Amino acid sequence: MSDDSWFDRLQAGFRKTSERLGDNLTGLFTKAALDDEILDGIEEALIASDLGPATAARIRARLARERFERGLSEEAVREIVAQEVEKILAPVAKPLEISAFPRPQVILVVGVNGSGKTTTIAKLAHLFLEQDYGVLLAAGDTFRAAAIEQLQIWADRIGVPVIAGPEGSDSSAIVFDGVKRATAEGIDTLIVDTAGRLQNKKGLMDELAKIRRVLGRLNPAAPHDVVLVLDATTGQNALAQIEVFQEVAGVTGLVMTKLDGTARGGVLVAAAERFGLPIHAIGIGEGLDDLRPFDPREAARAIAGLGRI
Repeated sequence: MSDDSWFDRLQAGFRKTSERLGDNLTGLFTKAALDDEILDGIEEALIASDLGPATAARIRARLARERFERGLSEEAVREIVAQEVEKILAPVAKPLEISAFPRPQVILVVGVNGSGKTTTIAKLAHLFLEQDYGVLLAAGDTFRAAAIEQLQIWADRIGVPVIAGPEGSDSSAIVFDGVKRATAEGIDTLIVDTAGRLQNKKGLMDELAKIRRVLGRLNPAAPHDVVLVLDATTGQNALAQIEVFQEVAGVTGLVMTKLDGTARGGVLVAAAERFGLPIHAIGIGEGLDDLRPFDPREAARAIAGLGRI
């Protein structure tokens, strides 16, 4: 897929977000100089678009500084939104890279059930395969037979091996076997699916702690990455998920899925502003090629409803 066609997809994915931003801003554009009432309205519109209060306050302050004595156009506001959003996103845009030595690089993938976790694992594996890395998957979500089956289907589809056990088996034992096999076969990365049961936070914390202990015996540096998959359609609830998974899993980076067709993609900006965690990739569709490393400028312009520079 070319960069232009990807940006077209990105724009389409963020269209509801940018339209929501436009709808919230409607009626606030004026030929008069900005006053506090208009600035307050713009700030509230930005918050209503899920960009978060800190980002909204930042953009309001920029508008107040520049004054716009001749009035304010929608295009001018969108340009400033894009510029300020890019400043927030640029420091957290970090592709997930395979650099661990000795191999394998162990990547734990966490997230609530239904967030797109298993399909994201397959898409990450596909990205690594395209870079000529060897990949092994581990079905660590042993509480749901459907999760094990789904991971196996994806593994068969993309042509990578998978370590799995029966439903209810010990997930740490699956991970142990995965590291041993990857080490023996010289596989570059082991991507581990994990359970997404937030209803019992202590149980999930205990399980992840056990996986960490097992990994530590084999490789003290593992897991090298703990990637949280977030569903963009959950909006501000995604921020609560980051808080919980940081506590229970020690999240090191984010992947945002389901940006296509949601009006709540602005939460990506709120997450970057509030947590500063690396955003590794974003997903805008169900296909294998629909997950790409995160580009802050393209995302900012798509969120603001602007074309590619």
